Amino acid sequence: MAKVHPTEPQVSGPCSMNSAGKETFTIWMKSLVCHTNGCTVFDSKGQIVYRVENYDTKGSSEVHLMNLHGHVLFTILKKKLQILGCWNGYRGNFTSRKKEKPSFQVKKCCRILRGDLVCEVRVGFNKYFMVSLGRKKQGFKIVNSGGDIIAEVKQKQLPTGMVLGDDVLTLEIEPSIDQALTVALVLVYGLMNRRL
Repeated sequence: MAKVHPTEPQVSGPCSMNSAGKETFTIWMKSLVCHTNGCTVFDSKGQIVYRVENYDTKGSSEVHLMNLHGHVLFTILKKKLQILGCWNGYRGNFTSRKKEKPSFQVKKCCRILRGDLVCEVRVGFNKYFMVSLGRKKQGFKIVNSGGDIIAEVKQKQLPTGMVLGDDVLTLEIEPSIDQALTVALVLVYGLMNRRL
């Protein structure tokens, strides 16, 4: 059976930021728990780093990104009454009783007006964009306001050239980028497309 994780050696330990070089992850858009929605994220050694167990239906309005041990890193909530879709992300296990500002906000863009631009992302005062890789290609890239790519997601391809199913993705994150935050943004993309 072919492995779904990369075979390159990992440069850094299991931290949330990597300053040594580009970090590669494999995202399996399936839960490890039978008959539930979610996803599992593997590092370059094939170890589980992040997971989502969504016991509700696909397209849930609340999703929790957890580490391997079940500690909630981000709570992602869909804002109600939004025509195109808007999601807020909060660090940790957010409860609606708190009146805190989100750590990030993702707004879906109208593709007719904006071309390949899928979403606008705000993290504090910084602005990022999720841009489609094209209609025939499965994937997208996250770019900063200057157009520099900070992360890219595409369908996983083995070294032999074989492309795995559309539920197995490769995520490449540039150095010094918050990996958990980037995975949370990828989850929002999955929520938009009803994959979680």
